[in-house]
Amino acid sequence: MNRRLKFLGSLTVVAALFFASAAMAASAAKLDKDADAAIATFRTQVNGAEVFLNQAAGYLVFPRVIKVGIGIGGETGEGVLRVGGKTIDYYRTSAGSIGFQLGAQAKSIVIAFMTRESLDKFRNSSGWKVGVDGSVALIDLGAGKTIDSNNIKDPVVGFIFGSKGLMYNLTLEGSKFSKLDKS
Repeated sequence: MNRRLKFLGSLTVVAALFFASAAMAASAAKLDKDADAAIATFRTQVNGAEVFLNQAAGYLVFPRVIKVGIGIGGETGEGVLRVGGKTIDYYRTSAGSIGFQLGAQAKSIVIAFMTRESLDKFRNSSGWKVGVDGSVALIDLGAGKTIDSNNIKDPVVGFIFGSKGLMYNLTLEGSKFSKLDKS
């Protein structure tokens, strides 16, 4: 009975992510608008965000990433890649996990490529996976910390913010980013 319950729970998670992914598929214009709103929130929540975004060679913005888990979990979301403040490509992030987890969560993610080399490596990959194709240093923004070029030395850095829901997991490990055709 316990195996059957786990199987049904896992099947529910997969179905929920499938339907969430289909429901989340947004037009290019909607993604751009949502990314603008996420960047505005990022700028208000993070001291030094403007300087940081201006120093980056490019950055990914995922306005809404949904994670669902019951023993087995998964997450997905769509976003934009911006270079020079302009959207140049669209991407999907997805990840799976196994372990103790129960609930759902929505969050926003900004991943910045601080060097041209790291941006080019990302753009030239057919499916970039955190921990395999590159590592992302997550920046801790607790207690009113400020970000600037003195405390960010990594070529790829990430921020997770606006987290809402019953599950909390600050990691991008295993996340895969795939280019979307939104033309």
